[in-house]
Amino acid sequence: MAQRTDGSEEFGVLRSKRTATRYQIMVEVAERQPAVSQQEIADAIGITSQAVSDYLQDLSAQGHVTKHGRGRYEVTKEGVDWLISQTDALRSFVGHVSEDIIGQVEIETVLATADVSEGETVSVTMRDGVLRAVAGGAGNATAVAVTDAAAGTDLGITNVEGVVEYELGDVTAVSIPRVQNGGSGAVDGGRIEELAAEHDLVAVAGVEALAAARAAEVAVDIRYGSAAAVEEAATKGQDVLLLSGANQLSRHTDALAQANISYEVLDAAE
Repeated sequence: MAQRTDGSEEFGVLRSKRTATRYQIMVEVAERQPAVSQQEIADAIGITSQAVSDYLQDLSAQGHVTKHGRGRYEVTKEGVDWLISQTDALRSFVGHVSEDIIGQVEIETVLATADVSEGETVSVTMRDGVLRAVAGGAGNATAVAVTDAAAGTDLGITNVEGVVEYELGDVTAVSIPRVQNGGSGAVDGGRIEELAAEHDLVAVAGVEALAAARAAEVAVDIRYGSAAAVEEAATKGQDVLLLSGANQLSRHTDALAQANISYEVLDAAE
């Protein structure tokens, strides 16, 4: 049987019906001791009184329960230790189910484009880099709403089926000279403005790049963590204009190439 790294058996008291019943009986004894009614235990866990008696004899023989007379039982120190170990194993297993099993029934968050009610089938699309959903199953990708949502608000979905169709975005990287080579002053601001109008987002990397964007009066969407952010935006279908200091450009293009995202590098010098 599989073992956990702490040495306890992975399924603990759940590894067999007999072990689970022993555990239940010992819990009931510990809760009721010293005056223990076998019939009450039988009723509590759904077995016969005779079966409880047989289990108690076995537990007594194993040293987990001691009998002090008719209807008087107590859990021994060894029995308490066994209960603790089995409870720890059970707690660990429940945590595994909760985090690793149930947690993998993923709930995705999308933007509702119209009012949606919990339980409705929705169609899922990607637009402007954001997953969106509308009631109905006519799309290529469908899911089930797990929350209510008004139009324009966040919506939880699960059981996504099909493929959300969209194309990867393109990245245009503009190399901005280092300050000792002219910096933003060597950049054609008009060209930067034209390029920005052709892209969904503008990202900058480095002070020279930020200065060039400001000189061209171009709004910056991504300023920090630009390498990861540009890659993420492009994978969600956004076309990105990247203004990058010459010393930082290779870090961005290497990430784009690794992610199979199309890009081109332009010279921004006047």
